[in-house]
Amino acid sequence: MNTLKNHVQLIGNVGQEPQITNLENGKKVARLSIATNEHYKNNDGEKVQATEWHTVVAWGKTAEIIENYVGKGKEIAIMGKLRTRTYTNNDGNQRYVTEVEASEILLLGNKSDN
Repeated sequence: MNTLKNHVQLIGNVGQEPQITNLENGKKVARLSIATNEHYKNNDGEKVQATEWHTVVAWGKTAEIIENYVGKGKEIAIMGKLRTRTYTNNDGNQRYVTEVEASEILLLGNKSDN
């Protein structure tokens, strides 16, 4: 049950080319955005699509997989956990960012995608 406490699974499409950063210690970090879509009918019976955007961060081997195989538009599944961090912007205001820290990735769609 402990693995369910902070567990996220998403299937969606990558919104833009992933940003890959090589850190001084030799590690890689990948940052990307994923769009997930929900389809439903509204009160008037019209089909509606709602899109949610998620910021995903991946480290190490997972970041390498993203660097080599993931591009804009690619459908992927990710598993990970939520992480919230704070920072101070240029105006001195404290900001909060919640991201999905990916631990696993699954490439979906056709081999010709990407």
